[in-house]
Amino acid sequence: MSDLSAAVASRRGGGRLPRTVHPGAWWLWALGLATAASCTTNPLLLALVLAVAGYVVVNRRGDAPWALAFRMYLMLGLFIITMRVLFRIVFGAGASGGHLVLDLPEIPLPEWAAGIHLFGPVTLEHVLGGFYDGLRLATMIVCLGAANALASPKRMLKAVPAALYEVGAAVVVALSVAPQLIESVQRVRRARRLRGGAQKGMRALRSIAIPVLQDALDRSLALAAAMDSRGYGRNRHLPRGIRILTGVLTLVGLIGVCVGVYALLDGSAPRLLGATMLPGGIACATVGFVLTGRRINRSVYLPDRWRLAEFAVAGCGIAAGALVYLTSRIDAGNLYPSLSPLAWPELSLLPTVGLLIGALPAWLAPPPPPTTPRTGVTMPATEPARTEELVR
Repeated sequence: MSDLSAAVASRRGGGRLPRTVHPGAWWLWALGLATAASCTTNPLLLALVLAVAGYVVVNRRGDAPWALAFRMYLMLGLFIITMRVLFRIVFGAGASGGHLVLDLPEIPLPEWAAGIHLFGPVTLEHVLGGFYDGLRLATMIVCLGAANALASPKRMLKAVPAALYEVGAAVVVALSVAPQLIESVQRVRRARRLRGGAQKGMRALRSIAIPVLQDALDRSLALAAAMDSRGYGRNRHLPRGIRILTGVLTLVGLIGVCVGVYALLDGSAPRLLGATMLPGGIACATVGFVLTGRRINRSVYLPDRWRLAEFAVAGCGIAAGALVYLTSRIDAGNLYPSLSPLAWPELSLLPTVGLLIGALPAWLAPPPPPTTPRTGVTMPATEPARTEELVR
């Protein structure tokens, strides 16, 4: 009760009571940062996006298992950058002109592979092009990893519309794979240290991989059995016609959203296409969700509510993505540094301010609630009045 008493004391002293932020707010914030990263190849802006995401994660993540997976996304991003640069060196070299970095011998290929260069002269422009593209993709993945580290995957089930609770269950299980693997690796390594295991390198990897895979499989089977016992995936009470209508509307809506987003991002596409397909797709998907949601009765224990902090977190991410996207439409010169001729990347005021707005959730969002030391279960601090009554 010490953590709970401290939380209530902080509340009475003028501070904010620690509570869990709605997972949808964190995902909207992360998607806004990912949208900003997709609109530029400027390494300075991408580094700023990484710094903002990392700063918010460090200040607002808890000690739950899914919060420890952010480091894995950073390593994945570094791997993507490395592979992108190596791909440019192996397959993208052989061009003339530019600043020569390496003069590798070119391997001749048959005539049917004309246009593909295997090794050859490597220029600085090719290396930087691969680095910029890899850094952009890595930054987008790290932004999604930040959302996965801040938002509980299992709490997302309560925020999923009733019409998509089956798909939502599958998505939540998929998103929880990485955190569960991290937790399994930590527990296996801790058990090896307690048993005196001193192996390192590939030998340690072989001794860790099998227990981790077995533990992950056991946890997946246990989760599937628990979800089946609670009725997930059962929709026999829903008429077949309603299921078909919902599926058609949802599919048409998603296709319309994809086409509309692509038309808005592609400058050569007609503006009327994006302006009509995106709202039409959202409308079709919404109608399908409403029709099915009325037929499905689902109870939720302590539902996550949208409060001022949730709107502030989501708004910061959306504002960051919107300002960078607006810059790409008005003046995209500094968003895409020139490679021919080479030019130093520069920072513009509007996208920089937008990305700095994305760091505000580090102060606007309430601190995460404490977890019980034995079970690791997050204390539901969604009702401050109820918490104070428990302490009294």
